[in-house]
Amino acid sequence: MVATIRIVCCIIRRKGGRVNIYVETNFVLELTFEQEQCASCEQILQLCQAGQAKLIIPAYSLAEPHEKLGRQARRRRELQKLLNNELQQLSGTASYASRIKSIQDTVSLMVQSNEEEQHRFGQCRERLIKTGEIVALTAEILSQAASGQTTYDLTPQDDLVYASVLEHLRRYQPQQACFLNRNSKDFDSPDIVNKLNQFNCRMIPRFDHGYNFLQSQLSS
Repeated sequence: MVATIRIVCCIIRRKGGRVNIYVETNFVLELTFEQEQCASCEQILQLCQAGQAKLIIPAYSLAEPHEKLGRQARRRRELQKLLNNELQQLSGTASYASRIKSIQDTVSLMVQSNEEEQHRFGQCRERLIKTGEIVALTAEILSQAASGQTTYDLTPQDDLVYASVLEHLRRYQPQQACFLNRNSKDFDSPDIVNKLNQFNCRMIPRFDHGYNFLQSQLSS
C-alpha cells in the first residue's frame, strides 16, 4: 500500500498540482466504525497526509457523527438495561445458567463497543482536522442549503454538505476535483452531477471507486 501511495504521489508532482478530494459524513463513519470501505478511506487519508492531494471536509460532516454515536449509545444502553432485567429473572433457573453467561458477554460487548467507537471517532476527527481543510458552516451556506432542499430534494443534512462542497468549488475553482460519498440515492442525480462537472468535480458514490478513480486519473 505504501508503495502504491508513493507512485501516486510522484505522478501528482509531475502534473504540478493537487487533486481536491471532497468527502462527506460517511467518510468519517467508515473510519470510525471500520466499515466495508474503510481501507479505501484510510488510503485516501494517507495520500492527503502525505501532502499530495487535498482533503476538503464540510464542518457539518465532523459534527454529524456525534449525533449518530450518541443515538447509537442510547439505544444500546436501553437494550442493555432490558437484557439485564430479563437475565436477572432467568438467573434463578438452573438449566439456563450456562446460556446466560454467553448473553452477558454480548451485553458487555455493547458497552465496550460504545467506548471503543467514541475513542476511534476522536482519533479520526483529530487526523482529519490536521490533514484536511474544513469548510466552515457560514450564513451563506445555510442560505444555499435552504433553497437546495426544494431544488434537489435532499435531506437537510445532505443539503448542508452539498452546499458546503459547492461553495468551496465556486470560491477556489480547482483544476481537478472529486466528491466522494456513499449517498448515491441522494447525490447521484443528473442535476447534481452536471453542476459538479461545471467545476471540474466528478461525483463518485463509493469510496473504493473513488480511490481507484484517483489512481487511474493520476497515472494517465
